[in-house]
Amino acid sequence: MELLNFLFILLEVIVLFNLLIIVHELGHFLAAKWRGLVVERFGIWFGKPLWEKEFKGVKYSLGSIPAGGFVALPQMAPMEAIEGKGDSEQKELPPIGVIDKIIVAFAGPLFSFGLAYVFAVLIWGIGKPVSERDTTTRIGYVFPDSPAEKAGLFSGDVIKKVNGEFVTRWSGIGDAVTWQIVSSTGDSVPIEIDRAGQTLIVDAKPEKQDAEWYKRGNLRQIQIAPFQTPLIANVEENSPAAVAGIQSNDIVRKVNDVAIYHPRALSQAIEELSEEELVVTVERDGSMMDFSVRPVIPSYVEDAPPVEDQRPMVGIQWDLNGNMKISHPSPNDQIRASVMAMVNTFKALFAEDSDIGAQHLSGPVGIMRIYYMLFQ
Repeated sequence: MELLNFLFILLEVIVLFNLLIIVHELGHFLAAKWRGLVVERFGIWFGKPLWEKEFKGVKYSLGSIPAGGFVALPQMAPMEAIEGKGDSEQKELPPIGVIDKIIVAFAGPLFSFGLAYVFAVLIWGIGKPVSERDTTTRIGYVFPDSPAEKAGLFSGDVIKKVNGEFVTRWSGIGDAVTWQIVSSTGDSVPIEIDRAGQTLIVDAKPEKQDAEWYKRGNLRQIQIAPFQTPLIANVEENSPAAVAGIQSNDIVRKVNDVAIYHPRALSQAIEELSEEELVVTVERDGSMMDFSVRPVIPSYVEDAPPVEDQRPMVGIQWDLNGNMKISHPSPNDQIRASVMAMVNTFKALFAEDSDIGAQHLSGPVGIMRIYYMLFQ
């Protein structure tokens, strides 16, 4: 089943990747026909043709390698004629004007933009699922002994500004918490927070972990995680949590009367208290309920590590997405966000002392990987 799911997602990625390129090339093709340029070939995919047909002087083909498409315009870029592969090298082609070249060259990006706008309209109408982790600025978890902990940040703090810039979300480029941290310069980063109605400013000193020589360099971070509703997806049968009465779809609100804002907080409490009994407060259908749970080391787990390396567990599996909602951003908002993402990326690339460099940009493989993650 997992293999079929992987193959289906891979097929979706290939279809989308090809659609983007083919629409771009179609723009060049239609503009060239409109302006009266010679069009030798228009092909979908590359490699040995599986199908080929000539119509009104243009050879149309379907290749065997699903990697986009192409249009051969010898008056724009006569590469094939130079190499001796084109049909137009036997006769001298008439020159074309500058305006014609500009129109044909611009048509490809214009069609790409048009396709993007169509997708934006679809997203506006249908909506897209958005995780609370991506839209919140509330800190859900502060890693022990991290720059954030040393600076005095706590779970539940709401971040208002990073490095003097307002933030409205956790992930992304621009007005996002993670972006403002990784793109910052200097030894410390001022972070303005709201803590129980009180505005505070703390200075965190980001750290950058060393990376292997063959990997791209790591970026600055202060080791915090966003707020994520601790929603239980599943409770293992006969586990301490199940015996105590905890159920799927319960939301863990407190552990030992301490509010938690991220599933990792319960794991940390178990690690610190080992097999001591915990009082877990959950929200179920709007009501708060307390359960006493004593973590245990599983008596049998296939391929388990040695007993001394095992950790107590309560038998809870988390919903890693937390609460999801459907967002309907307008096409203009989506385009504006994309433009600002590009602007902020270039600003970070050329900023003095920035850790962000060309090595952190993605090529075709990285782009397809992002598509794959989106379809999952």
